[in-house]
Amino acid sequence: MKKLLLLLVIVLLSDVLGNTILAQTPTQRPVAPDDLPGNGLKQYDFFYAGEAKSRNMYIVRKGQVTWSYIDTTGRGEISDAILMKNGNVLFAHQYGVTLIDRDKKVLWQYQAPEGTETHTAQLIGKAHVVLVQNGNPAKVLVMNIKTNQVEKEFAIPFKSDTHGQIRHARLTQKGTLLVAHMDLGKINEYDFDGKLISSIDEPSVWSAVPLKSGNLLTASNRNIVKEIAPNGSVVWEFPLSEIPGYSITSPQIALRLPNGNTLVNNWFNQWSSKLDLKNPPVQAIEVTPEKKIVWALRSWSAPDLGPSTTIQLLDDPNNTYEKAFFGAIR
Repeated sequence: MKKLLLLLVIVLLSDVLGNTILAQTPTQRPVAPDDLPGNGLKQYDFFYAGEAKSRNMYIVRKGQVTWSYIDTTGRGEISDAILMKNGNVLFAHQYGVTLIDRDKKVLWQYQAPEGTETHTAQLIGKAHVVLVQNGNPAKVLVMNIKTNQVEKEFAIPFKSDTHGQIRHARLTQKGTLLVAHMDLGKINEYDFDGKLISSIDEPSVWSAVPLKSGNLLTASNRNIVKEIAPNGSVVWEFPLSEIPGYSITSPQIALRLPNGNTLVNNWFNQWSSKLDLKNPPVQAIEVTPEKKIVWALRSWSAPDLGPSTTIQLLDDPNNTYEKAFFGAIR
């Protein structure tokens, strides 16, 4: 009888201890609060896209998906996408760049040569696209989408294999190109002839967005968002690993909103992780200059927006995509 009681105690203790250990494992810890700040999908009207196994893009208005592009049969991942005022969308999808209209008709398409990748592109006026092509060598190309000819090309530095080189580039208000060299850990600014104008060190930088002030807003694979002055000094920084109650692990593009807050996309890796719908991460957060989170987006069902790389507010007065130019090309 004593042996039976002792065995029962051991089993009960094992069960209690085992459940305690399981409850404390990282996979069981909440990655975001149950009740999120803000108004969910109704917070803003926005255009949304992200790196995923399918090439999906969405427009959300008043909390409802009003437009979607779903491609489950192609290749590659959407690393960059821009919605223009006329409804056209330019998106870079690893193995090419495509321009579609609001009815999803292909207006222009570029196929990356074998052994290269294209993760970022931007329209210039109605006739040109500037894109960065990862490869050996890495290149900046300016293409005339009417003639499908390369009108400008120059090599840029790289040190890693093709996939890990560059994810993001943007034209500045000076008509120069800002390239986030993820592999080099540098943000380089180039003129139209490929001359290096400036360079700022930022380890594992994923994206760099020029602000009206002349500063840069960056997101890094080291899980930090920064505002950096032209001289390289840090004006503002937000270490994402320090947010109480949230697990923000993969910022890709950060944007400064018209209200002065910062929107940070939190990407989820579909290739190395399985989404836990009982404990899903947020796809984006809006944070004040004082580092208070005032909006968090989490929509993995009804609708499932998928992983987040970029969110573009539809009524953002700071949107300068229509005015972009590179050197003399407008």
